[in-house]
Amino acid sequence: MTATPATPATPATSISTFAWKERLKAAGIHLSLSLLVATLAAAIVFGVWYPYPYREIAGGRELFFLLVTVDVILGPLITFAVFNRKKPWTELRRDLAIVGLLQLSALGYGMWTVFVARPVHSVFEIDRFRVIHAIDVPEVLLSQTPANIDALPLTGPTLLGMRPFRDNNESMEATMLALRGLALGARPDFWQPYAQSRADVLRVAKPLATLKARPALAPIVDTAMQKLGRSNTDGLVYLPLVARKTFWTMVLDAQTADVVAYLPIDPY
Repeated sequence: MTATPATPATPATSISTFAWKERLKAAGIHLSLSLLVATLAAAIVFGVWYPYPYREIAGGRELFFLLVTVDVILGPLITFAVFNRKKPWTELRRDLAIVGLLQLSALGYGMWTVFVARPVHSVFEIDRFRVIHAIDVPEVLLSQTPANIDALPLTGPTLLGMRPFRDNNESMEATMLALRGLALGARPDFWQPYAQSRADVLRVAKPLATLKARPALAPIVDTAMQKLGRSNTDGLVYLPLVARKTFWTMVLDAQTADVVAYLPIDPY
C-alpha cells in the first residue's frame, strides 16, 4: 500500500517573517503620519512663535526638536511593539488608539511648553535690547499693559520701548527688583510703543564701524553687509541684544532706528 505524501508544513520562519513585515509596515505608516504632524507643528513654532533669529536666540529650536524627536521616534516604536494581526480587531484598534492618544498628548505638552516659553517682545532697555519671553512677564502686571500694546502676542515678537522713570523712587525700586531677577523690559507697566523710544535708541547706539574694526568680528560684519547689498557700514548703528543665555547684536538704521539685521556677535 502506497503511503500518501504528507502536506509540507508552512515553515515557522515564513510566518515570523510575515509578522515582522506587517509590524514594520504599520510602524512605517505611523512614522509618516508622525513626521507630517511634526512638520505642521514646526511651521507654527518657527514660522510664527520663533521667527529668525529668535529660534536661535531664545532656544526654541533645541527645545522643540528635543520634544518632537522623542515623540516621533517613540510613537512608531510602540506601534511596532504592539501591532499583531492575530489580535482581535477591536483589541488591535484599541491598542493603536492608545498609542496615538499618548503620542498626541506628549506632542501637546511639548507644544504648550514651547508656547509658554515663546519670545513676545524685544524691549529697548536703557542701552540695549532685551528678549522677553511670555513666561518672564509677571501676571500681576499684565493689567497695567498700555492699551495700544498686545502684552502676549501670538504672532511673534514685537519691538517695544521703555518709558522713562517717573521719579527717583520708581527708579530705585525697579533697580532693586531687577537685581532680584525681574528685568526692566519684562514689566508691562514700563512698556511704550517703539516709536516713542527711537530718539533714545539712536542716542545710545554706536556706529557699526566700531564692530568691524575688531579683527575677529570684521568677517561677520562683512558677510552681513553683503547680504544687505551694502558696500560699507555707513548709516548703520548697533546695540546689544540680550537673551537668556547669549548676546547678539541688533543692527539699526542710523536715521530711523529701524532694525536692519541681527548678527550672532557678542558686542561687549
